[in-house]
Amino acid sequence: HNPSPGGAPMDENLYDEFGNYIGPDLGDDDDNEEDSEDELQDEWDDGKMEGDVKEDDIKEGIFEDGGMEVEETSRAVVLHEDKVYFPSSSEVYPEAEVLVEDEDTQPLETPIIAPVKHKQFSHVEKTLPQTTFDFKYLAGLMDHPHLVRNIALIGNLHHGKTKLVDLLVKETHLIDWSLTKNDRYTDTRFDEQKRNISIKSMPMSLVMQNLKGKSYLLNVMDTPGHVNFSDEQTAALRIADGAVVVVDAVEGVMAQTARGLRHAVEEQVPICIVINKMDRLVLELKLPPTDAYHKIHHTLEEVNKILDKCGYPKRISPELGNVCFASAEYGWLFTLDSFSNIYADYHGSFSAKDFAKRLWGNIFLHKKKRVFRPKPENSKNNKRTFTEFVLEPLYKIHSYILGSEGKQLKSMLGDVGIQVKNEDLLMDPKPLLKLALTQFFGTSAGFVSMCVEQFPSPIEGARAKVRHTYTGELQIDAGRAMLTCDKKGPLMVNIVKLYSRPDGEKFDAFGRVLSGTVKVGSRVRVLGESYSLEDEEDMTVSEITKIWVFESRYRVEVNRVIAGNWALFEGIDLSINKTATICDEKGNQDACIFRPLRFNLVSCIKVAIEPINPSELPKMLEALRKVNKSYPLVSTKVEDSGEHTIIGTGELYLDCVLHDLRRMYGELEIRVADPVATFCETVIETSSLKCFAETPNKKNMLTMIAEPLDEGIARDIENETVRLGWDEKRVADFFQSKYNWDILAARSIWGFGPDST
Repeated sequence: HNPSPGGAPMDENLYDEFGNYIGPDLGDDDDNEEDSEDELQDEWDDGKMEGDVKEDDIKEGIFEDGGMEVEETSRAVVLHEDKVYFPSSSEVYPEAEVLVEDEDTQPLETPIIAPVKHKQFSHVEKTLPQTTFDFKYLAGLMDHPHLVRNIALIGNLHHGKTKLVDLLVKETHLIDWSLTKNDRYTDTRFDEQKRNISIKSMPMSLVMQNLKGKSYLLNVMDTPGHVNFSDEQTAALRIADGAVVVVDAVEGVMAQTARGLRHAVEEQVPICIVINKMDRLVLELKLPPTDAYHKIHHTLEEVNKILDKCGYPKRISPELGNVCFASAEYGWLFTLDSFSNIYADYHGSFSAKDFAKRLWGNIFLHKKKRVFRPKPENSKNNKRTFTEFVLEPLYKIHSYILGSEGKQLKSMLGDVGIQVKNEDLLMDPKPLLKLALTQFFGTSAGFVSMCVEQFPSPIEGARAKVRHTYTGELQIDAGRAMLTCDKKGPLMVNIVKLYSRPDGEKFDAFGRVLSGTVKVGSRVRVLGESYSLEDEEDMTVSEITKIWVFESRYRVEVNRVIAGNWALFEGIDLSINKTATICDEKGNQDACIFRPLRFNLVSCIKVAIEPINPSELPKMLEALRKVNKSYPLVSTKVEDSGEHTIIGTGELYLDCVLHDLRRMYGELEIRVADPVATFCETVIETSSLKCFAETPNKKNMLTMIAEPLDEGIARDIENETVRLGWDEKRVADFFQSKYNWDILAARSIWGFGPDST
């Protein structure tokens, strides 16, 4: 027989020869297990198990005989999700703080530790550059306003305003300038350099000498020439005492040139003209000297024609000292006085001043008698003095440099006082021409003398400036101090622009001190454009933390600024939107604001924007507030539909605004709708129908018609010849006397329009 697996004998009748079970059916194993469990439970209940273990012993978990610990187990049904296989962290570490981290939602392309970003959108000098003047001397000149001239450079696009400032900067800054590269020092923004146009007006404060060698502080504001950025010219003219209009000698008077001339007359500032790009007459048009004279004369006549229509009292002419000739590309400029000084230095036997008066107009030299006459000596000798003594020598220098080489050229240049090295003669014609002409014409003393003689100092121009821009009463302490540019009077500052830092994070306020002295740490009242003596809501108190002299690419820190100067202020920008008035915190409570800027352009292009990522809406709103501060003529609003819109002067203007919104201030992507142009309707004849409206009780009716205004009224309102702020009798007298209105109509004027002007 086969032994059983457990070693016990196996019944042969129950298994076949192969060991398979063939006996009767057996019961289910599960039933047997349940029976055995029931029997065991009964034995536990009866206390018959070995050792006679009690229930209390089980609860205590200790056996007396073996010392073995047994935990009580519950017989309740435990769901799968409620089963605990491991102890919790609070059980293992009862005194430790437990942090439960959610699933990481950070995108894979975003690093866990992001690198530090150094944002910079403008060119900045790392240290103060070396200059021909000491900055302490510059600060000293600021304390003498009669030695200061505040100038705005205006003109058409690409007529050379920025290069003209470059000419002045290169003369005063001892930097290794390139003869072949156009630096465009006042185009500080990276996008200005890429677009090759100026977007922001930028100031430069330079100490320069006039023809007599006396030093003056010139505060020069370089402005954009594109028509879209005319608002920057407006801000510059507000704080300037004189306007230098730059005109291309070839293109002549363009639309933006005429606009700038009219705007300067409206702002009541004196005007000087710079005929720039004189080199184009020689090198591009190749005009003979006589034709070049007629071309320049025609340009100046066009300028005078525009100024006559605007009512400008003076005439623009070189012999009057208000015209300068220049080629900023080749680094030279001159006036008739400075050119006559070259002759006087060379010959040394006559009066340069008397000679300069005879260098323009129909004046001819009679060589036999050696006298000047208004008619030519004969038909052969019919060259005007400007052609003979100015243009022909200029043409000869150009032809010598471009047509001669080597020792011959060096000898010719030496005869007129131009010293060049042998290695310089190997340069290309353009840099060689620039080097030689810069030496020949010398410094920009002629330009400085023109500005000093033609433009008033801040003290001399204070009365006209304050009467034109201040809205309050002048027969108060602040008013009298501003009229005399008194540095000891109450503080009054006109803020006209906000400049962002190179990283775009903060703004600083730029303006002109009209009276008093502002110091670092001064607590001042900042009066917004909506401030009035009756409603003081738009007023905050701030502290001036820093003051700089703004030099486009660097800043010179000073501790105080007196009346008559320009300055950049830190700490007062938070409550300023466009322009503001700064006055003392205590005292001077009856001070009013300076009139907001009156532009010669209207914002008429509108675009709607929204962030591509809706969660970035707060970031976009903050960026819109910064853009609103940065551009004088931009406006932002929320439409009834809820969309955010930006209104600007043109497509280029809005393109620059959206660039700043995306890159400088917001760092977000936005969706931009198609631009929409706004149109204004007008009235050409009296209404044929009457429009009326009835009151709810049907007992009163308001009837209205529209008719064209008399010619000249709109111009008087825009120029503020008449103001709605006058008392009713004065307004009525104006329309009665000038436009023959009857007394009833003259005293029934409700308003001049939605903006009062």
